[in-house]
Amino acid sequence: MSDVYELTVTVDLREGLSDRQLAELRWHLGLGPQPGQLTVVTDFPCVVVDDDGVPRIENEPRPLLAGSGPARRTTGALCSALAARDGLPGGGWALTSRTEIHPDETEEVGALLRWLAEHAHDTLRREEGTVRLGHYRACEDPEPSALEVRVRDGQVNLTEALLPRSR
Repeated sequence: MSDVYELTVTVDLREGLSDRQLAELRWHLGLGPQPGQLTVVTDFPCVVVDDDGVPRIENEPRPLLAGSGPARRTTGALCSALAARDGLPGGGWALTSRTEIHPDETEEVGALLRWLAEHAHDTLRREEGTVRLGHYRACEDPEPSALEVRVRDGQVNLTEALLPRSR
C-alpha cells in the first residue's frame, strides 16, 4: 500500500455558506489564517509523548488541503483556489485543490470531504445520492479513481480504499 496519495478536489458549493465556514474553508485550503473556532472539522487527534514517556492524544488542528509548491511524491504542483461562482443558479463557490495526503490523514480529510459533499451545489448531486468531488490515486498508480461521497450515509470511497475497516 502506498504511503502518499494524490487528492484532487473540484467542486461547486452552494451559496449560503457563513463567513465562519468560508474562513475555515480558506484555512483548510491554505488561503487564510486559522479561525479561532473550528466548526467544519473539529477533531485532529495526534499522539504525543509527555515528559514521563506516557503517550496521550491531543487535538492539533492543521489545514487539510493546503499543499503548495512542487509535489513531493506525485508530479506537478500542489495548489488550491476558492472563487465566487456567479454562473451557477443561485450563485455559490468554485473550489479546486490538488494535494498529497498520507493514509494517517484519511479520517480528518474524510470529514472535510463529507462536509463539502453536504454543501455541494445541487447540480452535482446524482440520483443515487452520491456527489463526485474529484479523484485520488496512489503515487505509483497511473490512473486515478473517482472521489465520491454518498451523501445519505456520509461514506467516502477514499476512506474505504485507504482504511477499509473505517467509516
